[in-house]
Amino acid sequence: MPLRIVFMGTPDFSVATLRAMAQAGHQVVAVYTQPPRAAGRRGLELTRSPVHVEAERLDIEVRTPKSLKGEAEQEAFRALHADVAVVVAYGLLLPRAILEAPRLGCFNGHASALPRWRGAAPIQRAIMAGDGDTAMMVMKMEEGLDTGPVAMSRVVPIGSDMTAGELHDVLMRAGAALMVETLAAIEAGTLTLTPQPADGVTYARKIDKAETRVDWSHPAMRVDSHIRGLSPFPGAWCEVTIGGRPERLKLLRSTRVEGSGPPGTLLDDRLTIACGEGAVRLLEVQRAGGKPLAATEFLRGAKLVPGDRLT
Repeated sequence: MPLRIVFMGTPDFSVATLRAMAQAGHQVVAVYTQPPRAAGRRGLELTRSPVHVEAERLDIEVRTPKSLKGEAEQEAFRALHADVAVVVAYGLLLPRAILEAPRLGCFNGHASALPRWRGAAPIQRAIMAGDGDTAMMVMKMEEGLDTGPVAMSRVVPIGSDMTAGELHDVLMRAGAALMVETLAAIEAGTLTLTPQPADGVTYARKIDKAETRVDWSHPAMRVDSHIRGLSPFPGAWCEVTIGGRPERLKLLRSTRVEGSGPPGTLLDDRLTIACGEGAVRLLEVQRAGGKPLAATEFLRGAKLVPGDRLT
């Protein structure tokens, strides 16, 4: 007899798992996602989440509560008589009453090698910290923040020039496949749970806009990781003077190279920038209000010369 599953997720990252479960023939009885948000230039349009759109395409009931703390919402959730809840980047904390409602528990897809990078921004933090690999994990949820025992995991290498956007897509696909495997093991009664180790706990706090500006005084490895870890969103940035006017420049892709000079100095005609130790070459940038540009295309319009400074 198939499992009755409630899916809880919101962004693009979650859509792959919902779609994979549907393709595998699982019975998804309802989808919970964040309410439609104001969008458009004037904020007058309401935009449904990517999961909301996909659930409607799949003809699955969609629920968009602002909170799950009220008794009415909790009773509505219990009334679904779910065997399992699958949670992937939902965006709301699940109170104990929700965690305990499904017969077999709630299972979360989390994009890190737990207990490393518990919390909101594990993909970005892994790259920013210079980690050589990360993982996609499925854990059984507890009340603590990403503290539950691990059901399944898959290690994912982080390439030396990989951006957060690229790692996001790799983990998204891995997570979808891993959740389908987890559900199959639950159905078969063969799933085993492994407690997370007590050592090695780190927290992936939400990215703050105040930390997105590049500090060229840091070593090239750290600067490069910072740029790649924030690409494409929210984007690392610096200021550069173009045509006599300071302009914010978003940095989308970089690589470490040989070079030295005062931090922030343009070293050549290939957009190589000196750091506190070593240098980085900017491969893709974006001017304010413009589109992403390869370094060569940007330099044709910016007219920068060696010795110019980025701050």
